[in-house]
Amino acid sequence: MNKTEAEKQKKKLFKKTSLAYDRLGKQEREAVFTLGDEYKDFLNAAKTEREAADKIVALAAERGFVDIDGLLAQKTKKSPPQKVFRLFKDKTIAMAVLGQEKISFGTRIIASHIDSPRLDLKQNPIYEDLSMGLMKTHYYGGIRKYHWLSIPLALHGSIIKANGEKIDITIGEAIDDPVFTVTDLLPHLAGKLQGDKKISDVFVGEKLNLIAGSLPLGSESVKERFKLGILQLLNDKYNIIEEDFISAEIEAVPAGSARDIGFDRSMVGAYGQDDRICAFTSLEALFDTPSPEKTAIALFFDKEEIGSEGSGGAKSSFLEDFISDLLFLNKEPTDNRTLRKTLINSQCLSADVNAAMDPDFKEVHEKLNAPKLGFGICLTKFTGVGGKSGSNDASAEFVGHIRTLFNKNEIAWQTGELGKIDEGGGGTVAKFLAQFGMDVLDCGPAILSMHSPFEVAGKTDVYMTYKGYKAFYNSPE
Repeated sequence: MNKTEAEKQKKKLFKKTSLAYDRLGKQEREAVFTLGDEYKDFLNAAKTEREAADKIVALAAERGFVDIDGLLAQKTKKSPPQKVFRLFKDKTIAMAVLGQEKISFGTRIIASHIDSPRLDLKQNPIYEDLSMGLMKTHYYGGIRKYHWLSIPLALHGSIIKANGEKIDITIGEAIDDPVFTVTDLLPHLAGKLQGDKKISDVFVGEKLNLIAGSLPLGSESVKERFKLGILQLLNDKYNIIEEDFISAEIEAVPAGSARDIGFDRSMVGAYGQDDRICAFTSLEALFDTPSPEKTAIALFFDKEEIGSEGSGGAKSSFLEDFISDLLFLNKEPTDNRTLRKTLINSQCLSADVNAAMDPDFKEVHEKLNAPKLGFGICLTKFTGVGGKSGSNDASAEFVGHIRTLFNKNEIAWQTGELGKIDEGGGGTVAKFLAQFGMDVLDCGPAILSMHSPFEVAGKTDVYMTYKGYKAFYNSPE
């Protein structure tokens, strides 16, 4: 075989991989940056799971989605609306656009999560030491503790007072707001205490304490007057007392807005892109799904970063309850068998991010199977640890179906796994949804600096993820 014939065979047989940007015309290239701006606005408004839920519900209401719980409470027998949502305990959401087929024939589900790693205030947070008032935290999710030292942090959250009143707070985002920080040890004094230790030993969870103030209240004879000064300020502004922190959820997150990265503004840098990047793109895709053949559902879970536990996590019965109510509204049977068959007949994309290969840390990836920034949405057949432990491991048939769908709709896609075998690993909500018998595939963009206070995503990958989810919802097959 001569060189020309070999090149022809190579073109025929080799897998074709191309930069997503190279596949876009002028109009779509402009759309990439328009969607990128909308995405940054979403991130700025959704720094916690509660804020993300509020933003999603507000956008849904603007698009004509109706609260399903309000419909169920009505006694009239009007035809159900085609677009509904449910907000559950202010932190978990389900949305649906009813399809042309019966719901029991199966649905198309895209499931993301809206919680992110952070520092939570403890229930008894405020104390003083030396000449400062401080606040105790307990980290949430998989963080690298040193990332959270010596950066400006903002407080977001809700406080439930003894009388049941709810107070929402955001401190540290406005330009004239104060911010908070966890201090670090200067290099001049770190040699013996930190120099020869493992990272896990150097940075201790109980030392992730926020500086909260340094002005005392009262004379020197008053005990804990730095703590008193902070509580007095909080009482003056919010009319709360120390006991109110017992029934509060207050999160310390990186202060500041999402930013463009690079001279060409081709990337987005921000906190919380894992996994609000998938929440945003699946939401936009659902909005652009007016009349699907099969009912299209978007799920936005809480608690994924700590194992999908709790009433709003993917391990709960939230999905079953929502689909049961969809069946009821659509005048279909709601018995256990019908519910089980509906779930088994459904297809699901577990919308979560993968780790893009970092130019400075290539050694933790296996390059033939590592996703890269800018190459489109990533199909992750399996996650887990070591020998795929804790993984869904999607079927070849369903991966083939999604691959064909994306090719047909000219969507740039790649495959990837989460690092080398035995290097580490991770998981998503996929396995908890697969237990219902439905086909599930992890599918989302690859990002850099995952789980850090400033994650990096490519705007073309955001766009291709949106296009991929839209194609999945609108597929006639």
